[in-house]
Amino acid sequence: MAKIAIIDDDPDILDASTLVLNAKGYETVTASNPDDGYKIVKEYSPDLIILDVMMNEPDDGFFLAQKFRREKIKTPIIMYTSISKTTGMDFGKSDLVPVDEYVEKPISPDELIEKVERLLKREMEENK
Repeated sequence: MAKIAIIDDDPDILDASTLVLNAKGYETVTASNPDDGYKIVKEYSPDLIILDVMMNEPDDGFFLAQKFRREKIKTPIIMYTSISKTTGMDFGKSDLVPVDEYVEKPISPDELIEKVERLLKREMEENK
């Protein structure tokens, strides 16, 4: 089964996401800050990354996603955000924020699993 890295500074989000994904048979590795998140991605080479926008700084997730892409880490990224509720901003796919999917927090378990499965399936098809 696929390995998923979850990087979020909210322990409740980390626990809930881990619980939902483990129940579906996914292996998870977690980090609660950008530095540790970078380390687990480099160490474990996950099949998918779930990344929060706001951690220590309001834009940590953006910078970490950019760092992964600069280093040619092409792993699909789902970005957790509550920023559109906070700021009214809506993000689409762009080079500035190189992620594959945005998810507004809180996310339902069913929606999380659907997005994870869709991205993993797409990644598998692209790598055939």
